[in-house]
Amino acid sequence: MFQVLVCDDDKEIVEAIEIYLTQEGYKVLKAYDGEQALEVLGREEVHLLIMDVMMPRLDGIRATLKIRETSGIPIIILSAKTEDSDKILGLNIGADDYVSKPFNPLELVARVKSQLRRYTKLGTLHGESTNVYQSGGLSVNDDLKEVTVDDEVVKLTPIEYNILLFLLKNCGKVFSIEQIYENIWNEEAIGADNTVAVHIRHIREKIEINPKEPRYLKVVWGIGYKVEKL
Repeated sequence: MFQVLVCDDDKEIVEAIEIYLTQEGYKVLKAYDGEQALEVLGREEVHLLIMDVMMPRLDGIRATLKIRETSGIPIIILSAKTEDSDKILGLNIGADDYVSKPFNPLELVARVKSQLRRYTKLGTLHGESTNVYQSGGLSVNDDLKEVTVDDEVVKLTPIEYNILLFLLKNCGKVFSIEQIYENIWNEEAIGADNTVAVHIRHIREKIEINPKEPRYLKVVWGIGYKVEKL
């Protein structure tokens, strides 16, 4: 049985998460600040940690830094939507994923499942292929021509696949509509705006939980599109 440590100074949030994870068959361990989380990790076998950012005594960012000195367990950070800098910092120092508060419990459970599958299985699978490109829960295996989101296979058309692969290979880099068109269609981009925009919309509808608030495929207004580096 997987053991998940939930660390948040809001006991009601911890109890709510416990209910949903227990229903999925996970054993839940609880902590209410970063120091308690470290204590639990020192005496228990923990397979995944859900960590709030803002906590007393030892916050989630500093706790993650300490944990990453000795452990590679999956860490999902919880962060209020106004704390974008904390989310980015958390990912940069070793967290594997983040969920914004207020969150949908079912989405959190899905991310827990995804991280545990990746932790126990995908490390080996990725070692067998040199053409796997990933950002957070989004993965493209170019050897298999397969796209997955949180380990669920997503079906794309060839053009959609090529656009996503191009952006994911260059994760974090912004490309204009003209650059995307010329790289995918291999011809001069004349009146390409609508063509590219339609394909981008279709990709979002397939890979995003909420296409209107995309997590992966983002627009940079006035410039172009990019796949967010997560």
